Amino acid sequence: MTTSGAHDQELSAGRTHPRLVERERETAVLRDLVRRTAAGRTGLVVVKGPAGIGRTALLRALAEEAERRGLRVVETAGARERMLRFGSPGAPLGTAALDASAADGRAPARGGRSGDRGGRARAPFTLPDGTAAPPLHGPLLTYRQVVGSASVTRPTLLSVDDADRADLESIRALVRLMRTRHDLPVLLALGWRDREEPAAPVEWVTRSTLEVIRPRPLSGPGVAAVVRRLAGTAVDAGFQAGCLAATGGIPSLVTGLVAGLGELRLPLTGAGLEAAGGGDVPVFGARVRRLLHGQSPVAVRAAQAMAVLGDGTATTTGAGLARVETTAFTRSLRRLEAVGLARASAADTWSLAHPAVRHAVLTGTPSRTRTDLHGRAARLLHDSGAPAGDIAGHLLASPAVAREPWARALLREEARTALLRGAAEHAVRLLRSCVPPGREDTCDPVLVMELGIAESRVDAESGIGHLTSVLDRLPGPDLRLTALSALVGALTRTGRTGRAAQLLAAQDTGSPSGRARLQLLEADMLLAATDNREAYTDLLQGVSLRLDLPGTTAEERALLAGRAFIAVSRGERLPQALSAADRVLLSGTPLTDSPVSLAAAAAALAYADRPADAAHVYRQLLEGADAVPDHLRAGLLALDGEAAQRLGRIDLALRSTAQALGSTPGARVTHHQTLALAVRLHALLDRGDIVAADALAGTVPPDAIDDAWQWSEYLAARGRLRLAQNDPVAAVADLTECGRRQELWQRTNPAASPWWYWAGHAHLAAGDPAEAGRLATRAVDLAHSADFPVALGTALELLASAGGERGRLQILEDAEGVLAQSGAALSLARTRVARGRALLRAGHVGPARKVLRRGWDESHALGAHALHDEAHGLLLSAGARPRRGASRGAGELTRSEKQVARLAAAGRTNLQIAEALFVTRRTVELHLTSVYRKLGLSGRKELRSALGRPRGGADAAPARRER
Repeated sequence: MTTSGAHDQELSAGRTHPRLVERERETAVLRDLVRRTAAGRTGLVVVKGPAGIGRTALLRALAEEAERRGLRVVETAGARERMLRFGSPGAPLGTAALDASAADGRAPARGGRSGDRGGRARAPFTLPDGTAAPPLHGPLLTYRQVVGSASVTRPTLLSVDDADRADLESIRALVRLMRTRHDLPVLLALGWRDREEPAAPVEWVTRSTLEVIRPRPLSGPGVAAVVRRLAGTAVDAGFQAGCLAATGGIPSLVTGLVAGLGELRLPLTGAGLEAAGGGDVPVFGARVRRLLHGQSPVAVRAAQAMAVLGDGTATTTGAGLARVETTAFTRSLRRLEAVGLARASAADTWSLAHPAVRHAVLTGTPSRTRTDLHGRAARLLHDSGAPAGDIAGHLLASPAVAREPWARALLREEARTALLRGAAEHAVRLLRSCVPPGREDTCDPVLVMELGIAESRVDAESGIGHLTSVLDRLPGPDLRLTALSALVGALTRTGRTGRAAQLLAAQDTGSPSGRARLQLLEADMLLAATDNREAYTDLLQGVSLRLDLPGTTAEERALLAGRAFIAVSRGERLPQALSAADRVLLSGTPLTDSPVSLAAAAAALAYADRPADAAHVYRQLLEGADAVPDHLRAGLLALDGEAAQRLGRIDLALRSTAQALGSTPGARVTHHQTLALAVRLHALLDRGDIVAADALAGTVPPDAIDDAWQWSEYLAARGRLRLAQNDPVAAVADLTECGRRQELWQRTNPAASPWWYWAGHAHLAAGDPAEAGRLATRAVDLAHSADFPVALGTALELLASAGGERGRLQILEDAEGVLAQSGAALSLARTRVARGRALLRAGHVGPARKVLRRGWDESHALGAHALHDEAHGLLLSAGARPRRGASRGAGELTRSEKQVARLAAAGRTNLQIAEALFVTRRTVELHLTSVYRKLGLSGRKELRSALGRPRGGADAAPARRER
């Protein structure tokens, strides 16, 4: 094949042509043939191969070499139902033009490279005098005259590309002439495309001077060479392998793929090729369709069937869809494989070469044919017992078939499965194909209800309309309650909580089961309202939040959990709210209660400065993963990470939030994942990794931040990041906006979010201690009245920082005392470092060193590197020489701790471990507590991976010792 670019392969001295890649053997044969013809000998060469293999490039290289050696060059090309390109329409090689050029010694213009590819045959073959010639001798006589007159002056190259598409009788006549006139210095070069019909003239195989050249597909290095010359850059191994697989090494497809990726502005890498996926790759798609249309009708039908059925098509299934015999289908696929369009996948299965090939074939198939193929494919797969998921896609592409009874039943079942997977958009597409637009009133109301439930999750307005239209037409109370549940949820998420409450109040609550279901619906409404501020505000104005329910049923507990969470967030009726949350968690279990209600009750405890109790509940729910649907797991992991971060368990917070976020980009996170994003930012800053925190914040575009309360937490974390980056102005802006949003959400409890703490420090950094003092004073008052120790301790620390020197040491001592009983290890370490700094500033060097050493040890044990480094610098200022940090990591476990940890990781109970080691059960518990602290774990399930984990990060902090 040729490439545009370097012209560095010389066929002869003084003349170059675009380099041919992996065609050295072929060009050597062609050079030799030209040399022999120039010496007066006759030659015949056939360049044979499938479309796109590079026949034309070789013929052009041959013509350039012939011109260089002084041969007359005559080029033409055949075309379906067209004669060769010379002279009048009445002659197969039209002698007029060639004879005239021979008479004055000029070579005729080289054809075949422009659009004028010859006249259409309109009359039988004629002799030069215009009389009709016999069927055989007429062409022979004409060709004898043409070739003879052309070769009188000098040797001649007659090049006929696409000869298989020309008049076959003319080609045969040329070959016969070459057999009978060995004295003519003529080289006849024919480009012949591999086709099932017509067959090559039999004379070729009997010609002693015949050379047959069959160019092979490019190898992987050949593909890389072509791309390098086209793009001017090397490509990676992934692109080389992917390009070879997508094109089969067919040169025209390789160049088309490179050009198409360039138009799409995709890089020539494995990732760029993958990004093209099954979409339209412009130039490549056009070449695929051109190659396909040059195949037999059976091969075209086989390719269309493959494109409809997708990768891994069984031969029998594909043949059935194409409506051809299996042997003919396989033979056609072999032909498609030869031109780079198909490949054998596994035993007796086939695939098209690349998703872009499949897209090109589908777009080249008439829409009516494509629809018909999808409908027949659905029936064919259904009758063969294929999974419903494989059939549903074909039904979506064939609306008429989708409304048949068997198809409708299949689509409804697949939609239910999709909803269980959390794929609501897919469920909507499936169900909408069953309900003709404008005919909902005549459809089965249960079917319309199913559509409304699916729509309520992705298109609330449509869901509300469909559910409202069938609510009174549904048979049976259970179905009506199911529809009511989805309708209430959709109304709540769109801010119409009042209407949702009215619907609930209007329902018949005569039976105990009916009352229980309505309580559960109200609980769902409460939690759904926390995702929409308008709905939340409407809810607080019109719904009672009674907390005196006994909680004896799962439905009552769900209602209590939602009410308790809202009350604690607002800082109202805290004793009653916490009592309600405790009742929920004491009476409820993961087997009897919804994980959502249990998590809501645990979150109420976390927002009341009881993160350890909340973390225990979250771990129970996560370890019983079967009880937690996938779409709820991210939210549970976010809450678990939040509790861990509040407790100072930085490693656990990072692990939980990493699992919650997965590979979701920042622009597409859900509200639950937004909380995980905020917690992860805080944890990274706790660890002192400002670079990673900044990179994470950089994944969130400004337009992704909406009105949800979780985004308020993200703004607080980002404001803290700006403060760590010494940008107090940006920090104040983010944290002030966060505070405004918190007020709108009525999240006035200082223990619910620490935004005010970081806002105070941002104001201090910006030179506004008065505003910092105002925030601290308010938090102290609220936390003291609610008896929230962590909020109180951190508020006192902020108050001390914002106030003058007088009374600062006493306030910090009070803060340390409060936090020492709270279990918030990181907040305690931070306060100790602040107190040590104040003592040092006041000249109390000895007490300062003692307090700073404790904060230094604790921050190291927690992996809070930034705080640890701050404490280290203060200790040096105090004249201390810190050398060794607190014990942390698997290498710091004692021998007994290692024995207990290994047995626990192997699944032994505490009692079994005690019996095996001849110690008490209490000793085992103490050892495990120490192991969890040193390894930064929250429970037994994490032991196995932690014990096998190499030391690094926080575990690999340098050893130091204070002397």
